[in-house]
Amino acid sequence: MKKIAILNFIVLFFAFTVSAQNYIVNTSSSELKWTGKKVVGSHHGGIDLTEGSFTLKNNKITDGVFVIDMTSISNEDLEGGGKERLVGHLESDDFFSVDKHPTAVLKLKSSTPLVNGNATIKGELTIKGQTHPIEFEGNKTGNVFKATIAVDRTKYGIRYGSGKFFDNLGDNMIDDNFTLDVTLVAEEQ
Repeated sequence: MKKIAILNFIVLFFAFTVSAQNYIVNTSSSELKWTGKKVVGSHHGGIDLTEGSFTLKNNKITDGVFVIDMTSISNEDLEGGGKERLVGHLESDDFFSVDKHPTAVLKLKSSTPLVNGNATIKGELTIKGQTHPIEFEGNKTGNVFKATIAVDRTKYGIRYGSGKFFDNLGDNMIDDNFTLDVTLVAEEQ
């Protein structure tokens, strides 16, 4: 009898530790917000997530894929013609080349264990057909996952207004990093 109890404990232990939780992102409830800074201020807006899913196993993110609709980029701090000009410029070849690259993709590869809902997440980000490693801190509270991701745009060939590549920009210099504030509402499958 004691051997059966021990065997049952071992089976349950391994079943619990190797079980995976698969999540699908509710794209209509989730949010991606971007912020870009320049010498004399900043701009911010939103962008849509087309689809997203990821897996938690042993309290770690083991994989995930998120497709971002670059054609949905919007601005939230300007109005009228200024807003239209900024969005048009962001969609142009100076920035994201949206006609040629209508999506960006974030692939999650691994994470540290979630401790108090926090983990360091590693993956790869593809923008304009170029893929580079990325690392960021994430937080899980219930079925809501949040992260702020700093992206060095120059790694993806987006050099417009960069002080790394152009001299004498003065007030026209744009920060090489932009941030994505991510709020994902996920449903366990």
